[in-house]
Amino acid sequence: MATIGFISLGCAKNQVDCERMMFRVQEAGYTVSDGVVDCDVVVINTCGFIDSAKSEAIDHILRVAELKKAGRVGKILVTGCLSQRYPDEIRQELPEVDGVLGTGSYTEIVPAIEELLEDKHVENLGPIDAPEVETGRIMTTPAHYAYIKIAEGCDNRCAYCIIPYLRGRYRSRQMDDVLYEARMLAESGVKELIVVAQDTSRYGTDLPGHKRLLAPLLRELCKIEKLHWVRVHYVYPDEIDDELIDTIAQEKKIVKYLDIPIQHCNDAILKKMNRRGSGEFVAALLAKLRERIPGLVIRTSIITGLPGEGEAEFAELCEFLKKQRMERVGAFPFSPEEGTPAAKMDYPDSDVAQQRAEMVEEIQSRIMDDYNASMVGRTLEVLVDGYDEDAEQFYGRTYADSPDIDGRVWIACDEPLTVGDFVQVTIDAVEDGDLCGYVAEE
Repeated sequence: MATIGFISLGCAKNQVDCERMMFRVQEAGYTVSDGVVDCDVVVINTCGFIDSAKSEAIDHILRVAELKKAGRVGKILVTGCLSQRYPDEIRQELPEVDGVLGTGSYTEIVPAIEELLEDKHVENLGPIDAPEVETGRIMTTPAHYAYIKIAEGCDNRCAYCIIPYLRGRYRSRQMDDVLYEARMLAESGVKELIVVAQDTSRYGTDLPGHKRLLAPLLRELCKIEKLHWVRVHYVYPDEIDDELIDTIAQEKKIVKYLDIPIQHCNDAILKKMNRRGSGEFVAALLAKLRERIPGLVIRTSIITGLPGEGEAEFAELCEFLKKQRMERVGAFPFSPEEGTPAAKMDYPDSDVAQQRAEMVEEIQSRIMDDYNASMVGRTLEVLVDGYDEDAEQFYGRTYADSPDIDGRVWIACDEPLTVGDFVQVTIDAVEDGDLCGYVAEE
């Protein structure tokens, strides 16, 4: 049978989609390769969210196209958001690509590969509002942690965001299906489960009864014996209710870490961007969360250079960040995405947006320095993620660190550690923004 290679780009949700495609391909009898060289088909699962993601996807396509030209790759199949958004442009400007699958056509990966191997061109852009189809996965994360996607699509319709046009309306998975998958992941050795969706807090509102079901789902996940940490990403401010707050506070397995994308704090900009709530509402919510969930670490995303953001609005944002002192902040310059309402609005030029993002990063770096300094002298539970050959040292993460986006803890130890184990580490220093410590004596 043919050998199939995969490249997955973009967010964790896209990674889960790729893992499902890999499973279908292997189940059909094909060999799934660890790399792409000498593969009969290379599947490039793309992100098309913002300009930088589009550029990254195109760069990967061009690199694989060079391998194809050199005879080291057979066919190229582009899947995901970029193919959903720009099928005509891919066909016209990237003739090396042999086929595209849209975001509604992941389940057709095997027929697509079969057609490519028969030298047929493939273009399948299925309905983006179709229900999620349950299937297995081939894990691409380390064995001790995994992402679990509980819904697809988005109904928020933020004025700057293209996702609803690429991923369709919000569709929750059935809770029984999510729990079954979680149990299988736990049995396979997963100790940290990271709950993701475009908006996890809306989970269940599209199902019969239209109730928020994230809190009940989290309580059921915490009953899975072999799971040690449950982490929640992408919780929207206006959907956080008392039940969810109490569940996070009371359940020991739920790490006290919330990813809450706020994007801005100025009321006029939030309204223009079709975001629900106000700056005052967000500030009150953050105060409420910190009061009721001791030790809570908050991650958020901020967009600078949004339509309507002048010097006064940006100054307000900076003061908000200094006052709220959220531990994890990602700042992104506004990217006017064609097809969205915001792209038709007046907005600062890209240089201004970039400069403002860098200013936010400077503010946040000082907040992070203070947070890290407050950890020195404390003994923290750390999940061992790996061993760095160059540094000759093990590293891991605390509850305050989500994989790939937050920092590391460098661990000094007399005896080798086991990746995937939890150890108690006494923090004694901070280097280049990372915590450093040693294994505490029992």
